[in-house]
Amino acid sequence: MTLPPDNAQRTDRDAATSPTERLRLHEETAQISKESRVSGEVSVSTRTLTRDELVTQDLAHTHVEVTTVPIGRAVDAIPAVREEGDVTIFPVMEEVLVIERRLMLKEEVHIRKVRSIEHHQEIVTLRYQEALVSRSSEASPDTGTGKSASAGQ
Repeated sequence: MTLPPDNAQRTDRDAATSPTERLRLHEETAQISKESRVSGEVSVSTRTLTRDELVTQDLAHTHVEVTTVPIGRAVDAIPAVREEGDVTIFPVMEEVLVIERRLMLKEEVHIRKVRSIEHHQEIVTLRYQEALVSRSSEASPDTGTGKSASAGQ
C-alpha cells in the first residue's frame, strides 16, 4: 500500500535517500472515570445498660471533743486563742469585782479534732453503653450473585 507523500514537492533525490515510506496512524487514548454507587447501608445505635458493682472505700470522719477546763486565775490582758498540738484553746473571760477590778481567766474551752477511718462497702449501680452495628447490602448488578457482603458476619 502506498500513500501520497507528505510534501507535494518531493524530489527524486528524497525518494532515493528514504528507503521506507511513512504512514500516518491514528492514536487512541484511554479515559478512566469513577462512579460512586451505594452497595449497602450501615447503621449504628447505642443502648445504655446498668450493672451492680461492689465498691470498697475508706471514709474519713472528723468529729470534735469539747472539754471545759476550770482555771480561776487573774490575768492582766485577754489571752489569745491558741493551739497546742491538735487542741485549739479558746479563753473564757469573767470580770470579778474586788476592791479593784481585775481580769480573771475563769476557764478554757479545749477543742480536739479526732479523725477516724471507717471501712465502707456499698453496692452501686453503674451505667455503660454498647454500640450495635448492623449492615445491609444490595446485590451487585455486575456480578449477579445476589449474595450479601455481610453474609459471613
